[in-house]
Amino acid sequence: MKPMRLHHVGIIMPSMEKAEAFMDQFRLETDYMEYVEAYHAHCLFTKYGKDESPVELIIPTEGVLTEFRNGKGGLHHIAFEVEDVEKARREFEDKGLEMLEKEAVPGAGGIIVNFLRPRYGFGVLVEFVEQKN
Repeated sequence: MKPMRLHHVGIIMPSMEKAEAFMDQFRLETDYMEYVEAYHAHCLFTKYGKDESPVELIIPTEGVLTEFRNGKGGLHHIAFEVEDVEKARREFEDKGLEMLEKEAVPGAGGIIVNFLRPRYGFGVLVEFVEQKN
């Protein structure tokens, strides 16, 4: 596996209003937002320049993500871009490391994703992203 590039940082927001306040406070602009059914959440990606990475604001509508940090939200994950998410999954599983999903799931903006369980990421939830478009 070749070195990975940081794709984005994911932050859970407890509400759309909090997400808007975060965007205003740090002068961020929306690039796109999409609802991701697999995680029951609106995923908003910020605009970014060449050689920069966006911030993903995750606004869950139901499920386990609504309870993250007792409903307060906060830093959730870092994401690395890989050429092939399934190949990355197989390579990690060959080392005895487990992913959250049995196979990659669709994410926002035409990507597919999977997550390495935090116990294998030294306490960090690590997402792997494959660009499909």
